[in-house]
Amino acid sequence: MGLYIGVMSGTSLDAIDVALIKTSATEQPRLLAHHSAEFAVGLQRSLTDLIRTQHCHLSQLGELDVRLGHAYADAINVLLESSGISAAQIDGIGCHGQTIFHSPDSQYPFSMQIGNGNVIAEKTGITTVCDFRQRDIINGGQGAPLVPAFHAAIFRSDSENRVILNIGGISNISILTAKSHSVLQGFDTGPGNTLMDAWIQQHQQQAFDNEGKWAEGGQVNQVLLLQLKSNAYFERKIPKSTGCELFNLSWLMQQLSLSGTTDLAPQDVQATLMAFTVSTVTDAINQYARQTDKVYVCGGGARNSALMRQLQTALNPIKVETTATIGLEPQWVEAAAFGWLAEQTLQHNALDLREVTGARSPNILGAVYWSKKAS
Repeated sequence: MGLYIGVMSGTSLDAIDVALIKTSATEQPRLLAHHSAEFAVGLQRSLTDLIRTQHCHLSQLGELDVRLGHAYADAINVLLESSGISAAQIDGIGCHGQTIFHSPDSQYPFSMQIGNGNVIAEKTGITTVCDFRQRDIINGGQGAPLVPAFHAAIFRSDSENRVILNIGGISNISILTAKSHSVLQGFDTGPGNTLMDAWIQQHQQQAFDNEGKWAEGGQVNQVLLLQLKSNAYFERKIPKSTGCELFNLSWLMQQLSLSGTTDLAPQDVQATLMAFTVSTVTDAINQYARQTDKVYVCGGGARNSALMRQLQTALNPIKVETTATIGLEPQWVEAAAFGWLAEQTLQHNALDLREVTGARSPNILGAVYWSKKAS
């Protein structure tokens, strides 16, 4: 039994989510407290520019890594203060970090997350685990998604075949059959919010499409939709993972040109991008999880009511709900997952993700930055 903190800032860069969980040898992990910290405008802009342009001076990269570590640590300390729990009571922190480049299929595969673990451990006084993806990749895996292991630990049912659908910037699914000893599967299905967010930022100067209202008022263009879905990623067999390195605004502009739809109304493009997310998620579930009874959605996409309605229509008769109905609010699932992953690391528990990431064997994931009390 222990107390662990998980930290997550996803590809949407909307906030830093921090979750405090209590773990037990006999019960499922339980959320005790949470906090969401807005990014400082300058930090958010610097991260967005780096991820989208893939260019910066090395000094900028180093400073951004440390600066983000301070932002993570500050968010954690706010959570501790508001919850009345001291740093000394916390067994560990799990921080995913901000992915700036994910390249599991290159000649020398890697995945790079920033958010300096030394800073977090020093400012909080708590042992911190970061860099979860890299060991999996070195062992032949995709490095992502890692959260299916947590989904299985907290959401698996003995009586219901479930898919946990996380819609962040990228969408991923965890396939949880009712058979407790069945093989765990999960993978990235493709874009979640990333293209919709980028498009509305460019045309409406809004961070995201609130409840999907702008998209819902447009018309889906089938020519563009088919062009978007023609990307080779969707033909690849699992295990597989992807990110904003592939699905980004520049890629979208190329698809508009290739499909001859550059003159399409921006609102219709937004409607098509929502349909793109819905269609690729639906295709993935129909191909790999036909036995599904219910789909439970977490991540920012769970707050997009138009997206949720379209998913329900596309997946009918499978019922679509959020993870709130099975015990954990959608916003805190990923942050809680990294608290749980930190526990697995610090307890020397190897995770078997062979059918999720394609790793050759179970692995203990993450790099540990010890607190002063541990030394």
